[in-house]
Amino acid sequence: MGKKELKEMSFLDHLEDLRWLLIRITVGVILISCLSYFIIDYVFDQIIFGPIHPDFITYRLFCDLTRYLGADDGGMCIQEMPFIIQSTELGGQFSIFIWTCITAGFILGFPYILWEIWKFISPALYEKEKKHAVAFIFIASLLFFIGVLFGYYLILPLSVNFFGGFNVSSVIKNEFNVDNYMSMVKTSVISCGLIFELPVIIYFLAKIGLVTAQTLRQYRRYSIVIILIVAAIITPPDILSQIIVSIPLLLLYEVSIFIAVLIQKKEKNV
Repeated sequence: MGKKELKEMSFLDHLEDLRWLLIRITVGVILISCLSYFIIDYVFDQIIFGPIHPDFITYRLFCDLTRYLGADDGGMCIQEMPFIIQSTELGGQFSIFIWTCITAGFILGFPYILWEIWKFISPALYEKEKKHAVAFIFIASLLFFIGVLFGYYLILPLSVNFFGGFNVSSVIKNEFNVDNYMSMVKTSVISCGLIFELPVIIYFLAKIGLVTAQTLRQYRRYSIVIILIVAAIITPPDILSQIIVSIPLLLLYEVSIFIAVLIQKKEKNV
């Protein structure tokens, strides 16, 4: 279906297509969530609760880095996590089990979600643009999974280490509710995955003329401030963590400018 056929569709037809899009995505995520049940023990023990163990790979790498830089005291080396995670609600663990399966279904099913979204928007594209479906799904999925790994291996451990070791008095013992911990895991992982979709979003905005490279350059200073604010929100309140997170976000913004430049050059040559 081309642009001509798209224009002939009524508003209600678009709503009907959108409804079926959401239904297919929901069914797909649920099916993948059900499949994740078979690896749920590994998901909980090795993935979700991995960052609460002192031997987690991120902590070991930071420890090796400080020693390599000459910090022989091993100030970044973690010997123990001074907190416990507990469930204080009767149905708390069952609720966590269900939502973890759904979250796993969303993350693992993200390429399928992109495929459904592509099918929904493809009628508005030209035939030569429709041929880029595989490239779109591959690049967007790759960026999402890189963001997920970034959130899991960097932001989550930094947050767990900071808040787990923070103590205003020796009288207070850190005993965190599992709901709060799971919320931190989901926020760190999914938010980073979506943030890393910025180049894809800029690509489509540039294609329809809502964003230009000149605009992105003009508002670069404001964007840096926004990136620093976002980094401050999703990381512990320390300068080092914010800098570590801000660097890849700034790189993503610069990549987005480059993409916008390419789009404008291509449009001029058409």
